Amino acid sequence: MGPPGAGKGTQAERLAAIYHTPKISTGDLLRAEVKAQTPLGCQAKVYMDAGELVPDEVLIGMVKGQLQHSPAQGWILDGFPRTLAQAEALEELLRELGQDYDHVLNLEVPDEVVVARLLARGKEQGRSDDADEAVILKRLQVYREQTAPLIDFYEARGRLRRIDGNQPMESVQEHLQALLEGSRRTA
Repeated sequence: MGPPGAGKGTQAERLAAIYHTPKISTGDLLRAEVKAQTPLGCQAKVYMDAGELVPDEVLIGMVKGQLQHSPAQGWILDGFPRTLAQAEALEELLRELGQDYDHVLNLEVPDEVVVARLLARGKEQGRSDDADEAVILKRLQVYREQTAPLIDFYEARGRLRRIDGNQPMESVQEHLQALLEGSRRTA
């Protein structure tokens, strides 16, 4: 969890490789749909290009399909949930599937760093949702309004772990690994 550009995708990929655990990324799934120009992708692109969140029911359905086929050793969710409704739906879905989660990792990064990172990523990767500063600022506003409340939601459940995402990628990865290894030893 964290604002756009916090490094969620990068760290999720690294952890998935280290722990041989599947990474489920709604962003990757949506971008694949957009690239393939599927009806879902065309619908999602309108929201993404405007800096808005894709509707909950679309994302929840995508995640359900992925979790139903996940192996017993676990998974890493990247960029989901992003709203309280999604978090509540995820908890219900996990109960239905007989699954649970250990941690919610929140990468904390200042807004000015997020804007700089996303503009650079937009140039490097040609991502339209990262190419316009006004869209990025809108995404940050949406994050503050809709996603930031999840911090309290998961903190109240004792599952939230805060990580300083405003440091080199390797340092963030080391911090995450130390946190995960520490919890494995105590579990």
